[in-house]
Formats: sequence, structure tokens, C-alpha cells
Amino acid sequence: MVGAVVMVKSFSPALQAHLDAGTTTLCWCWRITRADGTVFGFTDHDRTLQFDGAMFEPESGLTASEVRSSSDLSVDAQDAQGVLSSDRITETDILDGRWDAAQVEVWRVNWADTTQRVLLRRGAIGQIRRGRLAFVAEMRSQAHVLSQTVGRLFQATCDAELGDGRCRVNLDAPAFKGNGAVIDKLRDRAFTASGLGSFVAGWFAYGTVTWTSGANAGRRAEVLSHDLTDGIAILTLLEAPVRPIAETDTFIIRAGCDKRLATCSAKFSNVANFRGFPHIPGQDAVLRYATRNGGHDGAVL
Repeated sequence: MVGAVVMVKSFSPALQAHLDAGTTTLCWCWRITRADGTVFGFTDHDRTLQFDGAMFEPESGLTASEVRSSSDLSVDAQDAQGVLSSDRITETDILDGRWDAAQVEVWRVNWADTTQRVLLRRGAIGQIRRGRLAFVAEMRSQAHVLSQTVGRLFQATCDAELGDGRCRVNLDAPAFKGNGAVIDKLRDRAFTASGLGSFVAGWFAYGTVTWTSGANAGRRAEVLSHDLTDGIAILTLLEAPVRPIAETDTFIIRAGCDKRLATCSAKFSNVANFRGFPHIPGQDAVLRYATRNGGHDGAVL
């Protein structure tokens, strides 16, 4: 593997001399920057290393697989396996998505002299497979960005994100934003809430909840349904939070949109910014045939 890397990487003279010596003291180091800005350093060496202002700790028990690499534009990958520790890498944080798409730097380092090191690759954390006591994280190269869908989607419903620069709805306006608190937990993802009695039922369906206190503070969840009984809102989330909901937890909730033209007009008065194609022919247009009674106006048969 070292020979293959030498062809594409420029090593410092000291590191090259160390590699040429035959007997090496090399290890892997990973610097991981999560989406929330938190930086972690890990190594498969048995003691803590330090360089570039970061500490690379062995406590996670992180070990690396071989690097899978190719000459085309397919995604290069490497797996890192580690133990679920109580303070650094927890199962709760993995389930909560806090490690998703984290940026990764993979270093090859001479642990006897950390000035002798080379940055082998940059990438992002992809799929994470977890068990009861350990996890395996896939580290994808930057080529994974090329597989993402970009551009417009030609579909009947709107492809904009509610409130983004294309949609332009102001979700911080009082009509679309509410402040609530949990009254009673009904199920792991359903609860009654105070402070939302002035909004009609369904107003916050497909919207978002941002928790401002409690175990989920700072996390955001999607709303599946919004019902109203005697002025008390009943909210059901799309997925149960990893950390349990508790009474008195507070949150900010914003209105949702089902992406239909009728909703864009009636609820948001925003047809001018609607990004769908409501009159595009559906799949049933392929099966249509000429009839004496018409039916050729593009409407559903």
C-alpha cells in the first residue's frame, strides 16, 4: 500500500527516509469535524499523539481497514472500527445523527516523531453500522459528492424547501411560528403541547420542531401530524427522538407544507414562488387513447 501512495503523494524528506529504512513506526490518525463544529482526534496507536493543535486519543479503540481506492470517479472508502465509549463516541449520538456527514482527515503518522506525517485523504463519514458494543464507520472520499442529485426536479409538487431562498416564505413570521411546551407524553413520538391553541389543526403538519430545552435541546424533528382538542395541540413526530421527551420540554414549531399548489396558494399566498409543475402529464398519459367524448385536456382520466 505504501508503494501505491508514494506515486500520488509528496512525502517530506524525513518521512521518506523513515519509510526507506525498512523498519517503521507508523500509525493512523483521524481528525473528525462534526457538523456542529466539534473536533475529535483518534488514533490506532496506544498513546495520545499531538500535532496541528489537535489531540489524537487512543481511548476509542479505533482501528482501520485497508483503503479501497480506484483510478476512476467511483467513491474510495476506508472503514474505521471502534468501541462505543461513554464520553467520546456514544450510541445515542450515533443514533441521533450527530456523526452523519462529519468531515474526516486521514493521516499516516510516525508516532515516534509526529513531524513526520502525511495527509492521505479527506472525506466524510458515510454509513455507520453499529452493534451493542462497537461501531464501524465508512469514510468516503470527496468523490461521493458527485453521486448526489443536483438541479431541478420535474414533478407536480414543489421541490423547494419551505422557507429557503427559492421558496422565500418567512417561517419566523408569527403566522407560521409558535412556541410550545410539552404537557403530557402520549407515546415515544407523540405528546400534547401548550401554547399552540390559536393555530388550526394541521397547521404544523409536515413542519419542524426545534427543541429549546430538555434532553433534545438544539435538535430538530419533523412533524407528522398536528391535531387540536379543546385548545390543546396534539403533535406526532415523524420519528421518535433518540433522547426521550419529558414534560415541560419547550420547543419552537414552524408550519409545514405538503408541496401542493393549492396549499402554496391558500396557506402561504406564495404561488409566484411555487417550484413544481402541477400540470405536467402523469404516468397515466402514456395509456390514454382517443375517445369521442374528449378527455384530452391533460386532466386525470
